[in-house]
Amino acid sequence: MKKILFGILIVGLAAQSCTKVNETVYDKYAANAFYATPAGQQDALASIYGQITGTWSSNYAGRDNCWYDLNEFSSDEQVIPKRSDGSWQLDFEQLYTRTAQPSLGITNNTWLWAYQTVHAATLAISTLTAAKASPASIAEATVARDWAYYLLIDDFGDVPFYTDVNANLSTIKQTPRATIYNFLVNDLKANVDLLPTTRGGTFYGRFNKYAGYMVLAKLYLNAGVYTGTPQWQACLDACAQVTAGGYTLHPATASTASPLGNTYYDLFGDVCPNDETIFALYLTENIESGNIYTIRSMDTPTGTALFGFAGWNGTIIPEEFYNKFDPNDIRIKQFLIGSQPGGAVFTPTVSSLTSAEIDGGVRDVKFYLEDNASGKFGGIHDASGGSNDFPVYRFADVLLMEAECNVRLGNVPAAAPFLNQVRERAGLADIAAPTLTNIYDERGFELNMEGHRRQDMIRFGTYLDAHGFVPASGAFIELFPIPTAQLTIDPSLKQNPGYTN
Repeated sequence: MKKILFGILIVGLAAQSCTKVNETVYDKYAANAFYATPAGQQDALASIYGQITGTWSSNYAGRDNCWYDLNEFSSDEQVIPKRSDGSWQLDFEQLYTRTAQPSLGITNNTWLWAYQTVHAATLAISTLTAAKASPASIAEATVARDWAYYLLIDDFGDVPFYTDVNANLSTIKQTPRATIYNFLVNDLKANVDLLPTTRGGTFYGRFNKYAGYMVLAKLYLNAGVYTGTPQWQACLDACAQVTAGGYTLHPATASTASPLGNTYYDLFGDVCPNDETIFALYLTENIESGNIYTIRSMDTPTGTALFGFAGWNGTIIPEEFYNKFDPNDIRIKQFLIGSQPGGAVFTPTVSSLTSAEIDGGVRDVKFYLEDNASGKFGGIHDASGGSNDFPVYRFADVLLMEAECNVRLGNVPAAAPFLNQVRERAGLADIAAPTLTNIYDERGFELNMEGHRRQDMIRFGTYLDAHGFVPASGAFIELFPIPTAQLTIDPSLKQNPGYTN
């Protein structure tokens, strides 16, 4: 069960289109008085976090058919094939093979969710500013909005951009990706130092100073993609600000109390450990929905044997990706292959992504479901998912960013200690002179199933390469299409090159 309760009430905003931004204020004086109070400020911020966590088909991660699925299934690290018994739609296979059309529902869900988050944050900024709320509360709402816009430009490139909750529909036009990038960098630099340095407690799952610097570091890390001009040193500087928060790698020791035999997997359990977790999503089954990623990968016999209910027989890890793992790597324990409880035998190979064998494919239980007295792992769970929180950003990611930036700046000796801290925890040997390929592979081993792979593949120049069932792609595929539904609503939107509506 959860041992951490939010210090703020999760209140979701009503879903709104990205272009409907006008609000009616019925009594601004009473509202200002309320939002000037600590309780009022927490309520305004709660509306943002409720939107970030979201619901089914409208969420960052934890459930399905939104941001996580769009970015994960378009990478090389997981896919849901259509099975030979007819189960599962082709949406996920189409994302994986880069054949999805602009009409794909997952793409539109992601667009709507991100803009609903932008709107929730913009409304909170306006409300808190009018109430003369604390600078820290206004900064927290601002950083949340910057994060949502960062995700939008990462996925779609040039997107509609506004910062005024009362903006007129006709004024909200697509803005160049680089222009939005520059705004976000300046906005974050003006606000992150206003955020609290509190870690955990009421700031579990919220943007504190260090989570704010993490967003800035991610922007700098991908600046070359967004603007054509890399910002490796600026990324290192932002990472140093995160490190100053005192984060460390969570210990990895053999443990019979862990369902996967190692305390490393505490990182993906019921509550994300405070030592390494920088920003996490609070998820708990039947309250803030559930984390579906283990049950979505399990088949019926194995799910029933391990957890007491049937799995969905969906997600598999492509054989090519699985084969990259060292057998001595503790992170390989998350994968199920061969004979399983319940009698299934998972084979690493599938013959087709449009008619896959029922037991075909490596399965993943990184977010393992288990009830136990300590509540470390899955907590309460059922056939709709589990209570595992989702780690958006971890300190291991910071170390790997620092390794990458140093190598790109030509300082290989400085990069090695950052990379090797992560490798040593995983039980692997040090690399004295790491290459970009070493770092790219390590990011795949450490951060798989956590939503980073597509962005990494684009930055490292592998996204267009053929792999498995996926043919080589044209450069246009590095951006998702503007959803057909949005082009219908707003004909002024310009489709990304390479796509037909």
